[in-house]
Amino acid sequence: MPNSRFQNALNRIPQEIPPIWFMRQAGRYHDHYQALKKSHSFVELCKKPTLSAQTALGPIEEFDFDVAILFSDILFPLESLGMDLIYDPGPIFKQPLSEGNASKILTNTNPISSLEFQGEAIERTIELLPEDKSMIGFIGGPWTLLSFATAKNKIGKSEKLENYQWAILDEYIFPLLQKNISMQLNAGAELVMIFDSCAHQLQNDDLSIYLNKILNELVKSFPNQIGYYAKDGVSYDEIFSATDNSEVPFAGVGVDSNVSIQDVFSKRKAGFIQGNFSEKAITQDFAEFDKALNLFLEDMNSLTIEDRKGWVCGLGHGVIKTTPQENVKHFVNKVRSYL
Repeated sequence: MPNSRFQNALNRIPQEIPPIWFMRQAGRYHDHYQALKKSHSFVELCKKPTLSAQTALGPIEEFDFDVAILFSDILFPLESLGMDLIYDPGPIFKQPLSEGNASKILTNTNPISSLEFQGEAIERTIELLPEDKSMIGFIGGPWTLLSFATAKNKIGKSEKLENYQWAILDEYIFPLLQKNISMQLNAGAELVMIFDSCAHQLQNDDLSIYLNKILNELVKSFPNQIGYYAKDGVSYDEIFSATDNSEVPFAGVGVDSNVSIQDVFSKRKAGFIQGNFSEKAITQDFAEFDKALNLFLEDMNSLTIEDRKGWVCGLGHGVIKTTPQENVKHFVNKVRSYL
């Protein structure tokens, strides 16, 4: 530890072969995960550190990813704050959060204590990892958590955020996530990614305020240790503008597969750039997938190693459950042999 290719990317050192890891690389598409699920629930795999470590290690052993990621779920902080959360099989809250019930639901005075399993899971995973692999953690984006909590996660653009929503973010969610990040880094994570899958819902004026809050309240205390990903539909210009104007910027940004990563490289002079092969293309039959991968790598190979320094290779979003395992293995091998 740590992985040299990953560290080179974080430090923008030019290199021929990028590090590779996928969001949700440990999950339903993988036989290793399915075997564990025969004996354990999803919650057990997340909350029992030894099981979380075994789950995270599976794709490292089979596909040789450069980086392991904490196996957990973005919504556990909401449960820690007092929300009643079950998985059947996806997440279900007994009662959505609202302006009227927030003070009655969000009652836990020491919510970080019920997230300590994440820190231990990172420690147990590091114990199992080969010495040449890196370890990272993650949190859900603050708005993404609130969007799920208020049952707005499946809508398109949000209306302008109301005062009570800003208050919940400021009083409950940001303080807990700040402690969560600290815990994961202290446990040994080299980087913590913020996965903000609902940030595209925010109007641009709210998004600008929100990103500055993230940078000031979550990133500033942890220089060069916090990455950020928001999927297609969000304004990447707003993200890059916010990080460029921040005293402590994001360590790097993940790029959705619907965005030209080559254009991003031409504009970005700081931080890693993660992505961005299509998570849908990797689910296709092998011939179609390999054709798409060749085109993607041709485009990446048209850039010099100086042009693409900081690249962390992966998908635009996470692995889809129908992804063939042989495609994942081929992706990793092809990237390393092609470039």
